[in-house]
Amino acid sequence: MTESQNPAIQAPPRISGAFWTLWVGHAFSLFGSMLVQFALVWWIARTTDSATALSMATLLALLPGVLLGPAIGALVDRWDRRTIMVVSDGGMASLTFGLAILAATRPLGLGPVYAVMFLRSLMETFHWSALQASIALMVPERHLARIAGLNQALSGALNMIAPPAGAILLGVLPLPGVLMIDVLTALLAILTLLVIAIPRPSQGIAARPPWWQEMLEGLNYVRRWSGALALMGMGALINFAVNPAFALLPLVVTRHFRGGALELGWLESAWGVGIISGGLALGAWGGFRRRIYTTLVGLVGMGGALLTLGLLPPNAFPAALGLMFFGGVMNVITNGPIFAILQAVVPPNLQGRVLLVMGSVVGLIAPLGMAIAGPVADALGVQIWFLAGGLACALIGILALRIPFIVRLEEQAPAWNPEPDRAQ
Repeated sequence: MTESQNPAIQAPPRISGAFWTLWVGHAFSLFGSMLVQFALVWWIARTTDSATALSMATLLALLPGVLLGPAIGALVDRWDRRTIMVVSDGGMASLTFGLAILAATRPLGLGPVYAVMFLRSLMETFHWSALQASIALMVPERHLARIAGLNQALSGALNMIAPPAGAILLGVLPLPGVLMIDVLTALLAILTLLVIAIPRPSQGIAARPPWWQEMLEGLNYVRRWSGALALMGMGALINFAVNPAFALLPLVVTRHFRGGALELGWLESAWGVGIISGGLALGAWGGFRRRIYTTLVGLVGMGGALLTLGLLPPNAFPAALGLMFFGGVMNVITNGPIFAILQAVVPPNLQGRVLLVMGSVVGLIAPLGMAIAGPVADALGVQIWFLAGGLACALIGILALRIPFIVRLEEQAPAWNPEPDRAQ
């Protein structure tokens, strides 16, 4: 992968056609990933009936972004972003194909499934960073919040479709057949990437420092941004409490609501419908003028939905569907403005690094939550994590409204001048 020789590229005056082609390809890739995730998580839940086994699967999926995020971000800012996405999609397809062959020829164990989930997560981290870092150069700043909402709506639409589709497919196809669908969607995503050019800011190769020094530039940029540091601390606490809840959702279905794969699919679809609705609403509305207010209102709303879900009795499955829908809406209202803020104020040359530095720090405590989630859920019940996650979201959202450097996050983003750091 080589550095482009083009001069620094600014965002276009309107959304480019290449962006929409990229967006369609991303939709294919995301659908296949969601289908594989559903199939493997359900296979683990039905094979082991263990909260610890499900927690371990989620932990392995979190680790690449947490441990390697800053380094991956630095590499994404150096390499051609289209090539990164092509290689990532191809690698994920190869892993899924290998697992399908293994499952078709011999009894499948947890080890290969865990390994594939870990490696797919590593490649998804590259893909996600390259995609997010490309958006600000293909979309005008005034449309970033709307595109963030549209991306959330896409995620919700696929989250609505993929789980029930996975449940139905698992009823008529063996696991290898379901996995092969991901291989097909990855190939379609690669084809869309091959017909477009993705712009990126460029520096002369000779002027560039080593990749590890560029990684430190991303760390230093975030370190000087007090509002971002506070936001990362909030995100870390939320991930610690909320990630286990969704990792254990299959066992909430089987143990608490006494359901099966279809009920799990309906719950995840309700979340997806909520994400679509929230994404469309955010896309049309754009949020409050101060975008962080939109995020904090959404966080309080999502906390209320999760807390109530944790209190439901076993015969209240229809209410659970409604709460998952509302939680999905609030999830978009929470996350969409954050991406818009980062894409609007972080220099394009730094976006890959900053996005993954922040993602790594936010996810840093999540593995601890996943490590204790299984034993705690087996001892106290799987709904305990919905109570903890809901309470954390609501309290953090309310308290953050009273912290000035969080409220003024956008105005306090530091200027970027890499030369002093490079001269050291």
